[in-house]
Amino acid sequence: MIVVDAHQHYWQPARGDYGWLAQAPAALQRSFLPADLRLQREAAGVQFSVLVQAAPSEAETRYLFGLARQDPAVVGVVGWVDLEAADACARIESLKRDGDGLLCGLRPMVQDVVDPDWLSRAALDRAFDCMQDLELAFDALVTPLQLPALCRRLARHPQLHSVLDHAGKPPIAHGDDGQWLEWIDELAQQPQLHCKLSGLLTLLDPGMHEDAIGPCVKHLFDRFGASRLLWGSDWPVLTTHADYSHWLRLAQTLTQRYAPGRQADVFGANAMRFYALDASILS
Repeated sequence: MIVVDAHQHYWQPARGDYGWLAQAPAALQRSFLPADLRLQREAAGVQFSVLVQAAPSEAETRYLFGLARQDPAVVGVVGWVDLEAADACARIESLKRDGDGLLCGLRPMVQDVVDPDWLSRAALDRAFDCMQDLELAFDALVTPLQLPALCRRLARHPQLHSVLDHAGKPPIAHGDDGQWLEWIDELAQQPQLHCKLSGLLTLLDPGMHEDAIGPCVKHLFDRFGASRLLWGSDWPVLTTHADYSHWLRLAQTLTQRYAPGRQADVFGANAMRFYALDASILS
């Protein structure tokens, strides 16, 4: 079985555009580069990955292109563009050219925006139109408060290939997931929306058992089905709660429980199809 990690990061804090790292756990405030992941990925049996932006700058996206060219396991890059810029379309087109086939999607860091309705602003329409026209995926990095705005955005762009990062960050640790459940039910009715089975362990408070993510995972399978779920490691953020192989094994166990026989889809085929990755790597 070909395994594709649909969500991993590299970063180099010395570059200076990772503002969020100042509030991150100390263990994450260092560089994480291809050499740090290669052996872990190989040991886990993961052949390929999608590299996702971690800084709100086009310069970082171009930096990721360079790292991807050094790391043969990386088959796609999800980058960042200022979607509010007057020339957002030209910026997107420029990034796609510079990526030379690597750029497969864009991810505004919506979770860090104060206005919960930002994603539904009309000022972003042209940028999303451009993403849709260029067949670039939209990674939705949101919290439950921003799920209503995401629903409105997707309604305006019914052909946009979209994926919910980290399942929309359900409040697993706090037990007040009613709002998240309602919006997941609503969003899952939009067939172009996929969801990443990623980032769930890091939502647990210290001392919580990993079994606490089970009901959330079951709900995702119930609503999205195995054909719209993509496994991702969220490495190196993952390292604050588990190692790479452990999360992969746990996700495989949960997939076998809730969607028996669908491992190949969740752990590889769905990511290949969603991000329109080079199918020749499967041969």
